[in-house]
Amino acid sequence: MNTKPINIVWLKRDLRLQDHEPLHSAAQAGIPYLIIYLFEPNIIEYPDTNLRHLQFVYHSIKSLNNRLKNYNRCVDVFYGEATEIFTFLSKNYSIQQLFSYQESGTKTTWKRDKQIKQFCDNSNIVWKESQRDGIIRGLKNRDTWNKRWHATMHAPVIKNSYSVSELNTLEHSYVVPSELVSKLENYPKHYQPAGEENAWRYLKSFTQKRGFNYHRHISKPTESRIGCSRLSPYFAWGNISIKQVFQFVGTHPNGTANNRAFSGMLTRLHWHCHFIQKFEVACIYETLCINKGYELLAHKKNETYIKAWRTGQTGYPLIDACMRAVEQTGWINFRMRAMVVSFLTLNLDQDWRDGVYHLARQFLDYEPGIHYPQFQMQAGTTGINTVRLYNPVKNSEEHDAKGIFIKKWIPELENVPERYIHEPWTMSAMEQTFCGVTIGVDYPLPIVDLKASAKMARDKIWGHKKHPAVNAEKNSILATHVNKRR
Repeated sequence: MNTKPINIVWLKRDLRLQDHEPLHSAAQAGIPYLIIYLFEPNIIEYPDTNLRHLQFVYHSIKSLNNRLKNYNRCVDVFYGEATEIFTFLSKNYSIQQLFSYQESGTKTTWKRDKQIKQFCDNSNIVWKESQRDGIIRGLKNRDTWNKRWHATMHAPVIKNSYSVSELNTLEHSYVVPSELVSKLENYPKHYQPAGEENAWRYLKSFTQKRGFNYHRHISKPTESRIGCSRLSPYFAWGNISIKQVFQFVGTHPNGTANNRAFSGMLTRLHWHCHFIQKFEVACIYETLCINKGYELLAHKKNETYIKAWRTGQTGYPLIDACMRAVEQTGWINFRMRAMVVSFLTLNLDQDWRDGVYHLARQFLDYEPGIHYPQFQMQAGTTGINTVRLYNPVKNSEEHDAKGIFIKKWIPELENVPERYIHEPWTMSAMEQTFCGVTIGVDYPLPIVDLKASAKMARDKIWGHKKHPAVNAEKNSILATHVNKRR
């Protein structure tokens, strides 16, 4: 055992080297420190995790290590459960302090963190967890949250510096299995590139030109792929902090001429943290309805519907294009996300829990704190938000008028004229022949009638909002998640 005291920085969803409080605290502590990341089997096997998430993390770490080698440092990667790894480390080092960010994660990571807290207490290790992006742990209500969030966003960005480490590399047996490393190395080109440097590249290109039409293109399935910031994966895995982006966009010289676009972007940074704050207060929203009164609402599970939704075979072109695009690229815009959830839970009348993990796995920018509250809001199970039922045909006509997005992701419809692309089932048999597609054979007929399913959903969801159990929950939800002083 190395009896010389050290500290440890545990990276989780904060894979960057700047504006990083735990790394700053470790540097200021005056004793050697290790930087570690854990690939934990329990989390890898959890139903919300996909290889694409692990690949993004892996390549983010490779990018960090490329810069840290100048300081004889690296992020030490371990494969194993957290308690195993910290037990091993404590046998090899005299650990004084553990630094990390607070994590607003799922029930699995919450339980893991409780175990590590107990381990630290038993081992006389002080675990210092830093606040992340203005998210406040233990918050009872939102009365002062907005003010405190803005104070955080305007506080100075931390400028991390690094000394040359004198610690030798620690040999251990918790290496990532070679089969997994092969998969991690093989990062698909159609995903956004990982890492802190790429996060800044995307941010700068947004403020220099890409984002000038942000407010016009934000809901367009094709144009949004360029016009949105596309920073979400970098936020999700911590390649860049909300504060860094808030200050960069808020003070950028192009902001004056593009006030509406840049202001819209800043507003969404606030929403981003608002939803994570909800989940920080109650991670049970991963599996239980935010308004428990909606647990009484029955759904008849239809595996055929769910499979059609997951695979982009519902017969509604914009829904199917979105589901295929997100599977291939890991990203679709906010409106398209809301629409596919609305279609599953309202038009198809399926329980939100039958789709929530599937989309978690598809989103390269999967962030539990946003994913579960947003999914439930679109499913209409909060009891306090307006239930929005997105019409996929109307959205298709308004946001993909020429069917460019649809034709990109549904090659079966490539030759369908614009006037039919939103409702291809309305083509005559002869028109279908001209286009080289037979609806019902090459591409499915709609699996539900849109008008009938929408009416049924309205009657069911709107009707249930009046249920005494739903009303009984409303006050508690409003008291916890809504700022009464606005």
